[in-house]
Amino acid sequence: MGGEADDSGRLVNDTARPDHPNERDSPKNMSATVPATPASNGPAERRGGSDFSRRDLLKRAGMLGAAATVQVGGLDPAGAAEPARKVAQARAAMPVRESLETLTAAESDTLEAIVARLIPTDENGPGAAEARAAHYIDRALTGPLASSRAAYSAGLAAVDAYARASKGAPFANLSAKDQDSILSDMEKNTATGFTPTSAAFFNLLRTHTIEGTFCDPYYGGNANFVGWDLIGYPGVRLAVGPDQQRMGAKQKPTQRSAYDYDMFLKVKNGAGTKSGGGMSHGR
Repeated sequence: MGGEADDSGRLVNDTARPDHPNERDSPKNMSATVPATPASNGPAERRGGSDFSRRDLLKRAGMLGAAATVQVGGLDPAGAAEPARKVAQARAAMPVRESLETLTAAESDTLEAIVARLIPTDENGPGAAEARAAHYIDRALTGPLASSRAAYSAGLAAVDAYARASKGAPFANLSAKDQDSILSDMEKNTATGFTPTSAAFFNLLRTHTIEGTFCDPYYGGNANFVGWDLIGYPGVRLAVGPDQQRMGAKQKPTQRSAYDYDMFLKVKNGAGTKSGGGMSHGR
C-alpha cells in the first residue's frame, strides 16, 4: 500500500470493569435498539489507495448517508480544534490494563492494534481505539459472540505469524504503514496461514469493530459516545419537537444509553424485565 500512514495510538486497556450483561442480555435479545451497523462483505476502499480510511470504511457500512443528513446543520461544530480535543479527552479517560474476559494478553495486544487501524484516530476525531471496540469484542466473546472465539484464537495467531514472516515483528509492534499492508493482504485474501481464509477473518474483524465502535455503550463499546458523535447520532430521544425536525436544525446529543430510560425493557427468555445494573457505558 502506498503512502505514509500516521501511527495512531493503540487502544490502552483499562482497569475497572463494572458488572455487565450476560449472553441473554446480548444486543440480539434487547427490545431497545440503536441504528443498525450493517456488516460489509466486500473489501474496504482506501483514501488515495494509501491506508484504511475511516470515511471509506463507514461508507461501506452504509452509515455516512445518515451522518451527512444530521451534520449538514446537525451537531454544532466547535471549530477545527474540536476533533483533537475529543481525541485527547477520550485517551485521558481510558484507564490502564484491566483483566481480560476471554482473550489472552497477546491476543488483546494484536486485536487492539487491528481495530486502531480499521477505524483510525484521525483529523475527524477519535476512532475504534478510543471507542474501546476491542473491549466490546473481548466481552462479547464470552456471550453473544462465543461461537467466534475459536476463529479469533486461530485468526489472531495467524495475523502475528504472517506479520513476523512478512515484516519481521508481531503485528502490534509494526508501524502503521506495515500494519495497513498486513490488513490489505488479508482483505485481498493474499495473506497466508489463515483458516479458512484471511479475507474471512478480515471481514469478521471489520464487522465486530464497527459494532464495537457504534453500539449502545451498554455493551462495552462506543466509550464516551465517541462513535455516535462521529456519525452525528444524537442518541435516543423520547420526543422530537417541530424545531428539531426542521432541515438544518441543530441536534443536541443526549449522551445516554437506551437502557438509562426506565421505559426500555431487556428481554430475558421471552419475558420483559426492567433494565437494571450492569450498564457500563463503555467505560
